[in-house]
Amino acid sequence: MAITPLAGVRIVEISAFVAVPLGAMTLAQLGAEVIRIDPVGGGIDFSRWPVTENGDSIYWASLNKGKRSVTLDLKSPEGQAAATSLIASAGIVVTNLPAHGWLSYDRLAAAREDLIMLSLTGNPDGSPAVDYTVNASSGFPTVTGRGGKPVNHVLPAWDVVAALYVATGILAAEYVRLRTGVGQHVTLALSDVMLATIGNLGYIGEVQINGSSRGMLGNAIYGAYGQDFETADGRQVMVVAISNRQWHALCAATGLADKLAMIGPMLDVDLETEAGRFSARDAITAVLRPWFASRTANEILAVLTAGRVLHGLYQTFEQLVREDPRCSLDNTMFSTVAQPGLGDILAPRIPLAYSVSSVPSARPAPVLGADTASVLAEVLDRS
Repeated sequence: MAITPLAGVRIVEISAFVAVPLGAMTLAQLGAEVIRIDPVGGGIDFSRWPVTENGDSIYWASLNKGKRSVTLDLKSPEGQAAATSLIASAGIVVTNLPAHGWLSYDRLAAAREDLIMLSLTGNPDGSPAVDYTVNASSGFPTVTGRGGKPVNHVLPAWDVVAALYVATGILAAEYVRLRTGVGQHVTLALSDVMLATIGNLGYIGEVQINGSSRGMLGNAIYGAYGQDFETADGRQVMVVAISNRQWHALCAATGLADKLAMIGPMLDVDLETEAGRFSARDAITAVLRPWFASRTANEILAVLTAGRVLHGLYQTFEQLVREDPRCSLDNTMFSTVAQPGLGDILAPRIPLAYSVSSVPSARPAPVLGADTASVLAEVLDRS
């Protein structure tokens, strides 16, 4: 019988907001037992929007699927002692709360010498930062949209990236412990996640080597051809042609290969290169736009799909949930879970598939504190 990749691993989570809860949930979806400890009554993110008409947080439930929930009075010595014992039993703790006092690595490691602890901070010096303040400094808002003013995106990208670093950092530390028997304190700063990503994608090198960076391009793609088009029925379609194969597929599918081929000699650019297509992007778009404007979205999608053209239909969250078969039970990643306080909801398991190991289907998030008694009894032998 196949087992889950992290079967037998226990992790204690003491956290709030996105990065650490999502990182710990990633490990839970791989089969780890994740025990989330909150203050009695819930932490600062327990009621965060979006919420139901009754005030139940859809946000909190979505980020804590498959975990066990324990509530303790973390301001009291008794609550801190119980949390310390749970952490010692697990051997792994992850947090984005200030790692001092009873929650300091030294204090916790005194209860378990080989403890693995991962602490997420805002900045490396420990000062606070959140996704939205980190993003403002990243440079991305200054090249997003049109019009010259910075534009924030609503995706908490740095929290999501940090969550995957959280999961990776824990697994790497556990691999070291399995080989050496040594635990360690792993630290991660949200601003460093942003800076590492900016550097890894070449934005730092671009400024240092070329002396400048790109400007706002709207929905175009820097250094290649990509553009959004309005359809006859008022929808928007994104089309991308990065490689030569993708470019020729776009030309063939629209039947505009001959007209598009004329652009190269006119502008003295080579349309067989990414740079050439980027330089000629406005002329290419001018030729393509009437083709899209004269057809409905469904007609366009059928042609582009048949022609193996890279494309995506812009859709709202409502359209995604109600119309896109990828976001439905047709996709084996999803199942329906009965979430207390919310009802039946479509929930994803982890988007990994293993040829030997199994991954569990999505499980509902716990009711706050519902596992306190059972966890204390099973793990600490306390009533």
